[in-house]
Amino acid sequence: MKSQNKKLKYTEIALISFVWFVLFVTPILFREDIYSPIRRSVIMQLEILVPLSVLFLINRFLLVPKLLFKGKQTVFIVLVLALIILFTAGSYQYDSTIRKQLPPEVKQFDNQLSLPPYSNPGGIDQFGNLRPSPTKQPRPIPPFANFLILSVLVVGFDTGLRSGLRWIEVENEKVRLQKENLDTQLILLRNQISPHFFMNTLNNIHSLVDINSEEAKEAIIKLSKMMRYLLYETENEKTSLKKEVEFLESYINLMRLRFSQKVRINLNLPTIIPEKTIPPFLFTSLIENAFKHGISYRNESFIDIDLILSEERLLLVIKNSKTIKNNSEEFSGIGIENTRKRLSLLYGNTYHLDIIDNDELFTVNLSIPI
Repeated sequence: MKSQNKKLKYTEIALISFVWFVLFVTPILFREDIYSPIRRSVIMQLEILVPLSVLFLINRFLLVPKLLFKGKQTVFIVLVLALIILFTAGSYQYDSTIRKQLPPEVKQFDNQLSLPPYSNPGGIDQFGNLRPSPTKQPRPIPPFANFLILSVLVVGFDTGLRSGLRWIEVENEKVRLQKENLDTQLILLRNQISPHFFMNTLNNIHSLVDINSEEAKEAIIKLSKMMRYLLYETENEKTSLKKEVEFLESYINLMRLRFSQKVRINLNLPTIIPEKTIPPFLFTSLIENAFKHGISYRNESFIDIDLILSEERLLLVIKNSKTIKNNSEEFSGIGIENTRKRLSLLYGNTYHLDIIDNDELFTVNLSIPI
C-alpha cells in the first residue's frame, strides 16, 4: 500500500513538472513583436507565469485541502473565481502600466499590427500602378487575457488532478481497512471454532473413561496430535490440504470411539491429495453440526461424508440423519453461521454452500476453489 502511494505521489509530481515545463518553454499564444526571443520569454514569465504560479500554490495548498476536501465546494468555487478575477485585473493593470513606458519604436510596431487593410498603401510603382498595401497583421491577445485563459486551465487541471488522486487514496484506504477487518474477523471466527471443537472432543473422551480406559488413552493421544496441528500448522492464513484432510480423518476416528454400532459413520476421502492449500478448520463446524444433530443414541442413525477433488475445486458433501428432537432452527446454529461468514470473507462469490433440510435427512454441499 505504501509503495502504491509513492507511485501516485511521483506521478503527481511528474505531471505537474511537465505542465509547468511546457508553460515555461513554450508560450501558449505567441505574438510577433520586435523583442528578441529571450527577452520575450522573460516578459512572458513576468507578466503571466509568476502570478500564475502564485495562484497555483494558493489553490493547491490552501483552497483545495481547506475548502474542497472539507465539503465546502461553494465557498471554494467563489474564492477561486474571485482570485482569478483579482489576478487578471492585476495583470491588466500591470500590462497597461508597462505599455505606457514602452519605447516609441515598440509603440509604432504595435500600432502597425492593428492597422486595417489598405490603410497604409504601398504607393505607386514606376509604371504608375498602385502598389498593394500590406495585409493586416492580427493583433496579439494581451497578456491579461492570456493569463485569464491559463489560470482557468491550470487551476482546473490542478484541482482535477488533486481530486482524482484523493479519490484513489480514499479507495486504497478503504481496501486496506476492509482487508484489516477481514483478517480480524477471520481470526475471531477461527478462535471461536477451536474452543468449541475441543470442548466437544473433551466431552467425548470423558464419556470413554468409564467405558474403556484404553480407548480413552488412545483418544487422548489423537487429541494431542490434533492440538499440535492447531498450535503449529494453523498460524498462517492457509494450511496444506493434505494436513487438513488428515486432521479431519483423525477427528472422525476420534468421534467413532464414542458411539455404538447403531451409528453408521462413513468417510470417503480421495486416495491422492494434491499439493493445494486451504484455510484451516474450514470443514470442522459443518462436521461438528452433523455429529451434534444427526446422532441418536437410541435409534439407528448415520453420517456420510464425501470429499471430492478436481483440479480447480473441492466438493464436500455431508449427509446425516435427523433425530426426532431436531428442527430447522437447531440446524442453523453458530457452527454453520460462522462457516458462512468465513466463506464469504475468504471466497466472496466464488464458493457455493447449499443446505437441504428434509424430514429425515440433512445435507450440506460445499464447493470452494482450490
